Amino acid sequence: MHIAFHAPLKPPHHPTPSGDREMARLLVRAMERGGFVVELATPFRSLDASGNPQRQRRLSHMGERLADRIIERNRRRPLRERPDLWFTYHLYHKAPDLIGPQVSGALGIPYVVAEASHAAKQEDGPWALGHAAAAEAIASADLLINLNSADAEGLRHLVNDPHRVVPLKPFIDASSFQCSASMRNCQHAALARRFNLDEREPLLLAVAMMRDGDKLDSYRVLGEALSRITSRPWHLLVVGDGPAASKVETALRDIGDRVIYLGRQERNELTEMYAACDLYVWPAVREAYGLALMEAQAAGLPVIAGRTGGVPDVVADGETGLLVTPGDADAFGNAVARLLADPAYRMALGNRAAARVRRDHDLPVAAANLACYLSALTDTRQSKSGARTR
Repeated sequence: MHIAFHAPLKPPHHPTPSGDREMARLLVRAMERGGFVVELATPFRSLDASGNPQRQRRLSHMGERLADRIIERNRRRPLRERPDLWFTYHLYHKAPDLIGPQVSGALGIPYVVAEASHAAKQEDGPWALGHAAAAEAIASADLLINLNSADAEGLRHLVNDPHRVVPLKPFIDASSFQCSASMRNCQHAALARRFNLDEREPLLLAVAMMRDGDKLDSYRVLGEALSRITSRPWHLLVVGDGPAASKVETALRDIGDRVIYLGRQERNELTEMYAACDLYVWPAVREAYGLALMEAQAAGLPVIAGRTGGVPDVVADGETGLLVTPGDADAFGNAVARLLADPAYRMALGNRAAARVRRDHDLPVAAANLACYLSALTDTRQSKSGARTR
């Protein structure tokens, strides 16, 4: 099966790292692992970050013209080279899919959306045009693959058949994190020596881009929470970079030299960081679900995070970590102190976290589930209209 893949928020080859880019890449890998041929339909981005109606109209016109070109290009291709299905990842009011519905309708192929969200409060706001376009695309989808359980209710309001909304647990490729975790003691000792730290001292880890908005708010809660437990021995390692780096340093200044800034890390370096640390700490303010939360658990780290959005989908409170009220610095600090004081409990949470990721959130599991959904959809479509000749 040939799949045309589109990510209107951020395409998989975008140069700036982010969870959106990583999940786009993971979905492509999952589909390829399931035996599908995936091609990037277009690198077009429909993102309007500022809520500018004029920009939204301009993007809409661009999308219409680009859709016409994609339709014409595919009609000139041999049948065996045309897509059997259009797959769009992550559309919402700031980045609607302005291409997929038109192309899939013209080519007579199923239209699938993964990780869509719909918030009624945006209907009359500055993103009203994007909100309407996203709602139209969601309503037209043959299948809505929901990675964040918090989005499910909003999606079902737009479709006439609730069975068109199906769950897919967020996932990562856990293999490299699990491999590094097998050498935890060596990794921890090496990192302590690198920064001249006491090897017996617990190491906390946070991995996140440094940008304004939700990320900066999370850093602020983190700084406030950790400033209240400085009577205990620990250091915080921060992996990340971005335009708000100076603001992040301000947010964490009350914990002074307890913070070690590591900047942006390559993938192999990051897996070693996870393995070297003892506890993952991230307030997750308005987080969708957080790939880093799964990466940390895959490496055997218990997680402390805010109970928000889809975070409870990936962190089991009391089983693989501790979840607290979003934005509550006191509760967050108390949870960190609790796990610092109980190494045995911390280790038990980490072991269960690694096992849960392998069972529920690993790439092979997601690939199998995704293959079932897509194959069933195309089989149903072909049985109604007659299989295309290849």
